[in-house]
Amino acid sequence: MTHRRVIGDDLGSVAAEFAVVVPAVVLIVALAAATLAGTSRQVRLEQAAAQGARLAARGEVDGRVREAVAVLVSGARVAIGSDGDFDCVDVSAPSGVPLPLPALTARSCALSGGL
Repeated sequence: MTHRRVIGDDLGSVAAEFAVVVPAVVLIVALAAATLAGTSRQVRLEQAAAQGARLAARGEVDGRVREAVAVLVSGARVAIGSDGDFDCVDVSAPSGVPLPLPALTARSCALSGGL
């Protein structure tokens, strides 16, 4: 009987360890996925700002610039302005991750009158 009790005790400790480890692993995987999603959105935001700045520098109307940015990043806020000889576009959007994180932002400028 002693042999069976030892095996039973070991199975209980294995179950307890499993119950502690599984939530930790799930949390790590969820954080990694959220980080990848945020990084991907930031890259798209930077590409959208660069595309918008190029269009603004070529003299496109603001509506066309905003449309081009919206194609790359849905729900983005766009501010178009100038800084000396440069046309600049500031783009911001929610992080896209269901956590209380600050908005993602990107700024790009291009020389006015460029082709």
